[in-house]
Amino acid sequence: MRCPFCGAQDTRVVDSRLFGEGDQVRRRRQCVVCTERFTTFEAAELNLPRVIKRDGSRVPFDGRKLRTGLMRALEKRPVGTEQVESAIAHINRRLVSGGDSEVSSRRIGELVMDELRALDQVAYVRFASVYRKFEDVNAFREEIDRLERQPNPEVRRHQLDLLDGLEPEQPHPDLPHKGKPRP
Repeated sequence: MRCPFCGAQDTRVVDSRLFGEGDQVRRRRQCVVCTERFTTFEAAELNLPRVIKRDGSRVPFDGRKLRTGLMRALEKRPVGTEQVESAIAHINRRLVSGGDSEVSSRRIGELVMDELRALDQVAYVRFASVYRKFEDVNAFREEIDRLERQPNPEVRRHQLDLLDGLEPEQPHPDLPHKGKPRP
């Protein structure tokens, strides 16, 4: 790895650790020539789906746009860089695990709002106001009311986890099954 300070090619790894949710490696490196230290990050390159925009055009997924949108919503909010990286990694994993070759920009926006709702409610409302094109104060009020009524995504995830261990309920022999009476 080339040293960003002096340009020398010879650097050595001083420390390596997992970063984020374990899908990145953070390495501290030291230049052999000038002895300056710097940090690098290593991550697997994922085949993310193409994005179908509102006008119907298709573009390659751009992680920089995702990061920029999150950072803009989180500006001057008490959310750490590691939390932002974790949210981005979670969105990327959900996009890749969906197995789709294309995904709508609307779906990406919804994933971003889910992550922001869990991270910071003010940032969530900021993002939602631009994403959903709020036109007046009432739109803000309605979104805040909706936010207060709904459990955040983290609570919902835990609720779904609780349901995973349950066995499917067996139908009662005397009750109709799938809308048809039993003979």
